[in-house]
Amino acid sequence: MATSQTSIDGAADGATRARAGGVQSLDRAFALLEIMADAGGEISLSQLADSSGLPLPTIHRIIRTLVDNGYVRQLPSRRYALGPRLIGLGESASRMLGTWARPHLAQLVEELGETANLAMLDGDKVVYVAQVPSPHAMRMFTEVGRRVLPHSAGVGKALLAQLPPDEALATVRRTGMPAATDRTITTPEDFADEMGRIRDRGYAIDDGEQEIGVRCLAVPVQGGPAMMAVSISGPEARVSWEFVEKAAPIVQRTAYSLAGDLNHQS
Repeated sequence: MATSQTSIDGAADGATRARAGGVQSLDRAFALLEIMADAGGEISLSQLADSSGLPLPTIHRIIRTLVDNGYVRQLPSRRYALGPRLIGLGESASRMLGTWARPHLAQLVEELGETANLAMLDGDKVVYVAQVPSPHAMRMFTEVGRRVLPHSAGVGKALLAQLPPDEALATVRRTGMPAATDRTITTPEDFADEMGRIRDRGYAIDDGEQEIGVRCLAVPVQGGPAMMAVSISGPEARVSWEFVEKAAPIVQRTAYSLAGDLNHQS
């Protein structure tokens, strides 16, 4: 029996709508996961509805699918939290990020001769995700996977300077501001002033604030797919203020190049 053109067109339209609906559901699922992450990893359905603008039945359907697959878990309070299956994805993504970043960091070490790092915010702490060490015998405390408080580290200050001022201050108020050395900034007022200086000049300095005798220059990776910072660090005897002045535009160029490379990869 012959099939009418109308029924063929209707089937094609239905298939197109089904594909569009599938893509839309995926977009919405990722949006809800990002809202949960921005909220600290735990949230209620009503908060998700307020933040996303989606109807509660739609949110509930997507969340149930994410729960069933381990990407979200329901808490005894009936709130929802990011699930354990995301940890493996995050670890794999971090390894890939390190792979993509390493040539850029290696170029920094070749030009400047000091240890180069890439760091990201992990909750309220900073995690180092990639490093190329200096060829010199004396190296820094940093290593891939290490987590530090952001207020005393150059990369932490560069990362928080990318946030609105009230969010940056809220972060250090949550973590506290213990003194790692006698140079560490320990008050929100002084930290706010430091954030202003970083935003004005485009880079952060850790002048022996995390580790005695070590100076670090850090630059935010602006325009990349996530909040990151690149740094170069070494002993004060080698990383002089003249070195910092020479290195700043080189590290800034690397951060810009890395952002473009990562956007191309994604």
